[in-house]
Amino acid sequence: MKEKRNLHLKVQELCDCYATTDPLKEMSEIKDETDVQEASLKWIALAVLHGINNNAKSITISRSKDGEVQVTAKYRESQLPSPGSTIGQNIIQAVREIGHLEGDKGKIPLSLGIRESSIDLTLKARVEEGKERVTIKFPG
Repeated sequence: MKEKRNLHLKVQELCDCYATTDPLKEMSEIKDETDVQEASLKWIALAVLHGINNNAKSITISRSKDGEVQVTAKYRESQLPSPGSTIGQNIIQAVREIGHLEGDKGKIPLSLGIRESSIDLTLKARVEEGKERVTIKFPG
């Protein structure tokens, strides 16, 4: 990612900005945005907000060898709108940078401030059989 500004802080700011919107609707429109980095961080913020609002256990974004991006939320198995290949790849990279996750497998706690509160998440990254996956795990 070109901008080396603190990505964690930027995601928190975007969570505040989009806290009163419909995250799922906003996520479905992300693939049409032209600023890939901003869209990637916005998608992460919206995914966190969607997870909080819908009592999700986790949200995973996966990218196959051929670049196809798929997003799955677990509360009940469900597909969320894909951000598309380019933005999806940048989301994976941003989550890895925020969590300082390097290598084929990693896991780290992340506290994210939202409005006057905060939430403790877990970021996980894994590369397996050419498929890269990052997961935002929610408490409880």
